[in-house]
Amino acid sequence: MELQFRTKNGKQLQACEMWLDDVKEQILYGGAKGGGKSFLGASMIFSDALTYPETHYFIARAELNDLRKFTIPTIYEVFGKWGLKVDDYMAFNGQDSCFNLYNGSKVYLLSCKIMPQDPLFERFGSMQMTRGWIEEGGEIAESAKDNLWLSIGRWKNDVYNLKKKLLITANPKKGWMKREFVDPAKAGTLAPSKAYIQAFASDNKYLSQDYVETLASQKNIVARQRLYLGDWDYDDSKDSIVSSDALQDMRTNSVPKSEEKYMCVDVARFGKDYTTYEFWKGFRMYRVAKKGKQSIPETIRQAKEFAIEEAIPYSNIIGDEDGVGGGFVDGMPGIRGFVANSSALPTTQEIRKKNGQLPSSQFVPRNNFANLKTQCGYKMAELINEHKIAIDINDSEIFDEIVEDLEASLKEAEPDNDKKLRLKPKEKVKAELGRSPDLGDGVIMRGWFELRKEAIDEDPNLEKAISLQRDTLMMNARKNRSNK
Repeated sequence: MELQFRTKNGKQLQACEMWLDDVKEQILYGGAKGGGKSFLGASMIFSDALTYPETHYFIARAELNDLRKFTIPTIYEVFGKWGLKVDDYMAFNGQDSCFNLYNGSKVYLLSCKIMPQDPLFERFGSMQMTRGWIEEGGEIAESAKDNLWLSIGRWKNDVYNLKKKLLITANPKKGWMKREFVDPAKAGTLAPSKAYIQAFASDNKYLSQDYVETLASQKNIVARQRLYLGDWDYDDSKDSIVSSDALQDMRTNSVPKSEEKYMCVDVARFGKDYTTYEFWKGFRMYRVAKKGKQSIPETIRQAKEFAIEEAIPYSNIIGDEDGVGGGFVDGMPGIRGFVANSSALPTTQEIRKKNGQLPSSQFVPRNNFANLKTQCGYKMAELINEHKIAIDINDSEIFDEIVEDLEASLKEAEPDNDKKLRLKPKEKVKAELGRSPDLGDGVIMRGWFELRKEAIDEDPNLEKAISLQRDTLMMNARKNRSNK
C-alpha cells in the first residue's frame, strides 16, 4: 500500500524526510502548541503499519485515557485525509489497548504513568517493537523513554530493512528533552542520529487565525513562552525559591575558608539511582563521589573509608534515613540521620514556649515549614541566593547535574497557598528530571548542619532539644524497620 502525506507545513515535511532516511533514529518534534504534532505522529506510525505487514508499533503517553480521548480522534482524522475508513483496515481491542490491522500489524497504546511496583519502567524492556511514538514527551520520565527506546528495532526491521525510529512530540518542558536534544542542537553538538525540529503554530497553515491569536494573547507569561513562543528556556520562577543566576554563580563564588568538614550521603541500593557522597569544607563543596548499584554494607564500608581518608568526624556526617537509607544510618552509629518528612528543627521561642518559659502572648511563630526537608531547602536556597555557596568541582557534568537537581527541587509545591511551606514532592521532581535528584538532595541535607548551628548559637539549650528530637526520630524509624 502506498500512502501520501500532504501538508503545507514545512516542519512536518522535514520530520517526514528524517523518518524515511537511514540516518536519524530519534526525532524530537516540538515547541509551540498547534504545530501539528499529533497529526504528524499518527501519520508516521499508521503509514508504516499499513505499508509493512505484521510489524509492531507503540504510541505512548503518561495516561492511557488521554490517548483514548485526544489521540484516537486524530488517528481517525488521518485516515479520513487518506480517504480510508478506519473500520475497513483495523479494529481496536480495548482490553489490550491495541489496534489490530488487517495485514497483521499492531499499534499498541501504552501508559507511561509511574507505577510503584515498576518505578524504572522495566515493563517496557521486554517488548519487541518496530518503531514508536511518544506523545507529549514532557509528561513522561526519562527512564520510560530509555526503556521504550530499547524495545525499538526488534520486530521485523531486518525483514523490511527499516531503520529503528522514535518520534517524540512535545511542548517545551525543562528536563531530559531539553538536556538531550534542545541544548545540544543549539550548541551544534547534537549527535547525527538525533534531530530536533522546532515547530510553531504559525507553521501550521491549517490553524485558524483566531486560535493563533488566542495563543499569542495568553496572560500567563510562562504559558505564552511555552505554548506560543515555543521557548524551552521559559521563566518558571513563580514557584522557584532560588535564582538561576545564583545557581550558576556557585561555580565561581568565593566563600570564607573553613577546615570544618562535612559529608552528605544520599543512599540508593542496586537501582538506577546512585549513592552519592558530597564533601564540604564549610560552604565549599570540594569533592563528589557517585557509586551505582551497590549494597547497603558496601555503602557503609565506603563511607567509613571516606571518613578516614578525609578526616571527617561521624557527627559531621549525615545520611538520608528514608527507605533503604535507614540501614545505612543504623550501620554507622554516631552519624546524623535525615528524615525528610520529619518535623522542622525547633526555634528558641518554640522550645521556651513548650517548656513554659515563654507566655503565649510573647510567642512569635517563625517556623512555617511543613517538614525538615523544606526547612533545609529554604536555608540552602537563602545561602545560594546570597552567593555563600561554592561548588569547587572540576567535572562540568557533575556541576550541571547539581544545578539541574536544585532548579527542579527548590520550588514551592503550592506557591499560591497560605498553608505551611512545602517543597515540590520528590516524585514530581523525579518525573520531571527522568531520574532521582541525588546530588541536589545531598546539598539540601547540608542545610541541616547550618540550621542546627544557628539555633545553638542563639540558645545553647537548644542542643539538647535538637539532639532529643533527632534521637526520637531515629529510634522510631528503627523500630518501624524492625517491625517490618
